[in-house]
Amino acid sequence: MDEPRWLTDEEQQAWRRFVEVLVKVPAALEGQLQREAGLTHMGYQVISTLSEREDRRLPMSRLARQASASLSRLSHVVARLEAQGWVRRERDPEDGRVQIAVLTDAGLQKVIEAAPGHAAAVQELVFDRLTAPQVKQLAKLCESLLEPPDPKRPDTT
Repeated sequence: MDEPRWLTDEEQQAWRRFVEVLVKVPAALEGQLQREAGLTHMGYQVISTLSEREDRRLPMSRLARQASASLSRLSHVVARLEAQGWVRRERDPEDGRVQIAVLTDAGLQKVIEAAPGHAAAVQELVFDRLTAPQVKQLAKLCESLLEPPDPKRPDTT
């Protein structure tokens, strides 16, 4: 049996700080959206993603991928957004098995109202604390972390 690949002291320190960011930033954004807009962060992601589409519609499966959510979770979020009148679901006329999420006029208005406060919170929590080179570095780091693992990458242990 192979020995576990333990974290080095430097990796352990970096990992713990990264976990802090993963916990604190989303919690702060969630709180801001709840207080100021009555939205969850996932709800905001859904309606803002739909608002960026010219026709304000996306198949649920594609919307789930873009929101980094399971179809089941997205379905629950969309149900809550439907209850508020911000989103509606329609069947795809070409394939009745496919559901399409559609941003309503009220939903578009909700995005317009919520976006400035959300953008200000993101600026305050993230970008006001970074230099321009750090922002570029952050983008590159995120890109690397979101790429599928490379099986050809040599083991560094």
